[in-house]
Amino acid sequence: MRAAERPPEMTQSTSSLRLTAFARATAVAVVVVVLDQVTKSLVRSNIDLGDKEKFLPGVTLVHDRNTGVAFTLFSGGGTLVLVFTLAALALLIGYFARRPERPLLWLPTGMLVGGAIGNLIDRIARGGVTDFIQLPHWPAFNVADMSITFGVLALLWVLEGPRRQR
Repeated sequence: MRAAERPPEMTQSTSSLRLTAFARATAVAVVVVVLDQVTKSLVRSNIDLGDKEKFLPGVTLVHDRNTGVAFTLFSGGGTLVLVFTLAALALLIGYFARRPERPLLWLPTGMLVGGAIGNLIDRIARGGVTDFIQLPHWPAFNVADMSITFGVLALLWVLEGPRRQR
């Protein structure tokens, strides 16, 4: 049904849903970027590159620099990593723009966009991402990485999870 053929109340509710979904996704992305950048700044100003500090049992704070993507994959990839990240973001935002009314799609979209932007800021400004959370037998990671990981899981759940009754 084209917008001109829809009753005004249906058009209004659709545009209201769209606006709400975009506002929610933007708010989530902003929170992720702010938390990510604040924590990375604290690490860079308080822990020397390469140093480690015990934080909690099983959790060590480190100051590491990653030029690749998750788990240092494509380390030194520079332009390739940037292009891949921007392409993935464009696909995600395009999908979200076509289906903003889909229940909860705003949450993983905001998490993924916020995480990607947080790490892109580091790549552009510093040539690599600051990682600082170290678990036993696991590569160091940061808030943006956590947001991306949980964003992917949430996206899979939203897209493939239990179907809701109409």
